[in-house]
Amino acid sequence: MKKLGLIAGGGDLPASVAARCEAEGRPLYVIRLDGFADDAMRAWEGETLGMAQIGGILKALRREGCEAICMAGYVNRPDFKTLKPDLKGATLLPGIIAAATKGDDALLRKILGVFEAEGFSVEGADDILGGHMLSLGALGHVTPNEDHMFDLKKAIHVAEKSGELDVGQGAVVCNGLVLAVEAQEGTDQMLLRVAGLPQDLRGTADHRKGTLAKAPKPIQDIRVDMPVIGPRTVELAAAAGLAGIGGFVDRLIIMDVAATRATADRLGLFVWGMSDEDRL
Repeated sequence: MKKLGLIAGGGDLPASVAARCEAEGRPLYVIRLDGFADDAMRAWEGETLGMAQIGGILKALRREGCEAICMAGYVNRPDFKTLKPDLKGATLLPGIIAAATKGDDALLRKILGVFEAEGFSVEGADDILGGHMLSLGALGHVTPNEDHMFDLKKAIHVAEKSGELDVGQGAVVCNGLVLAVEAQEGTDQMLLRVAGLPQDLRGTADHRKGTLAKAPKPIQDIRVDMPVIGPRTVELAAAAGLAGIGGFVDRLIIMDVAATRATADRLGLFVWGMSDEDRL
């Protein structure tokens, strides 16, 4: 079993990956990205390094005997002028900046290429988590009606079209009207925007309508940036008056399946897995 170097950004996903490795007895070393990784990641052996300290990261991974890496968690696009790279980082930074001008996907491919060129294999969080992927149909007791399914199919379509332009992974549609498209702010902030819209455009706690859909960008490397939902996503969708959340089977990671299901059932939202045949 290859020792994994987990390069941890923010959010709950890195901790889930680390916990799965621990449960399976897989050796693990965590690189906590400074300014992004949650304090919870200190529960596992590792160290904190800046995202531009590429030489330091590579040195640590080799020293600890890591053969594979997994990049998990969110990392906001930096102001490259403020980064403090080490020697290796300074050498690679011009190429990384050039890739960044072409979009997030090009940036991620460039970064992955650095690790692969150094001999590390790259594993996706979804491969490590396994059973945490969205499956076909309802996650809990609530199911979408015909209107919800129309909104969900349109939201998925919008999310994919947005992804083709390297914009984001999510969209919210209500009564056929696009209320929001996810960009750099992320899903949580997008849902907060929707919650701030007039109630005649969205649902309410008493009359839920509209859906959030998340889909991988068609151009992206899903080993790095598979879309994710969890209990907080459900809570924010509920606060926005939405009826539910959906995505494609095996292309949406669910953080803490049991808690996500319980939260959705408690708040009366559906979490729905779609097949490719469900497209508009």
